[in-house]
Amino acid sequence: MVRAGRIVGKAGLKIVEAAGVRSYHIAPGAWTVAVGKKIASHARPTFLDGARLIIEVDDPVWRTQLSSLAEAILKRIETVIGEGIVTALEFRVAIPKRGPTIAGPSGFALAPADDEADAIEDPIMRRVYRDARRKASK
Repeated sequence: MVRAGRIVGKAGLKIVEAAGVRSYHIAPGAWTVAVGKKIASHARPTFLDGARLIIEVDDPVWRTQLSSLAEAILKRIETVIGEGIVTALEFRVAIPKRGPTIAGPSGFALAPADDEADAIEDPIMRRVYRDARRKASK
């Protein structure tokens, strides 16, 4: 079975765009194939700005590591979707999402319960601890 991205790369972007598929639809979809599921779980493409793919990463450590691999990642993306669609990558640390809150008796939101993992200062080790705890509880 041939991946659609390879057909797109061979057919040329102009033909594909004439069919209604835009490069900003294709490029983010190639990310997981190019980097693998493990990296894709920590770094997600957000949008394509011209030919620059913007990637949100979990923390500064991931940004540093992926920035050093940017050239190799670009080559992988190129093999998946063809040349010229993505020519640069920009890694940005994602803004942390606010966790769920519980409505109190008066209707006001209460702070989430204290988590023992919050006592771990290192953010990476805190995440490793939480992931291990979650897996153990399944």
